[in-house]
Amino acid sequence: MVKPVIAITGPERGAFGPRTLVAIAVRWYGGIPLQLKPSSKLAAKHFDGVVITGGHDVDPVLYAAEAEVHPKYDQARDELEMAVIKKAEKEQMPMLGICRGAQLLNVSRGGSLFQQLTDQRRHTSKRWTVLPLKTLCLADTDSALKKIFQTPKARINSLHNQAINQLGQGLNVVGLDLDNIIQAVEDPSRDFVLGVQWHPEFLIFIRRQRHLFKAVVSQARRRQSEAKG
Repeated sequence: MVKPVIAITGPERGAFGPRTLVAIAVRWYGGIPLQLKPSSKLAAKHFDGVVITGGHDVDPVLYAAEAEVHPKYDQARDELEMAVIKKAEKEQMPMLGICRGAQLLNVSRGGSLFQQLTDQRRHTSKRWTVLPLKTLCLADTDSALKKIFQTPKARINSLHNQAINQLGQGLNVVGLDLDNIIQAVEDPSRDFVLGVQWHPEFLIFIRRQRHLFKAVVSQARRRQSEAKG
């Protein structure tokens, strides 16, 4: 069987480290990574699954809000990734959104974001860290995330100052942190559409974190088989 191609989105320049780590995880589980950036000709690209990576904040214009902070937005990347999400949704591809990717998935379905999390934190540190120093509490539901993690709680990292506020259409909350900030969402009506607020690519030394990428590749391979059968 031909190996499934997994699109990995990112900015035009930079983010080499996290995109490389995602590509390593995809190859680890038998997929072929395809790096996509704003200059990529999306219509000419074939892929079977998607990983939307982290990065700059999502432009609040996309969810009809005024800017509350003034970070660096990347409108070209927003445009690319919204198009990739739309294509993946239409063709029912497996999709993993990481941090900004989870936020953009939520926005693409009509949801909104907290633009600054400082005021939302009461029980957890405000500092960013690639280390798994924060706690993820999984919802007591039969979610894809819980099947992958096989635990009610897990350690995660935190590299974000935005997060999901109002939930997008068709998404369920399947993970929170100790401040009840949304850390994971998924669409239970789909085989695998998951958004996580943390960065599992920096935690691929932990099996359950690697298995998020395994799930994308496995579902893409299953999708290939069903299309042929």
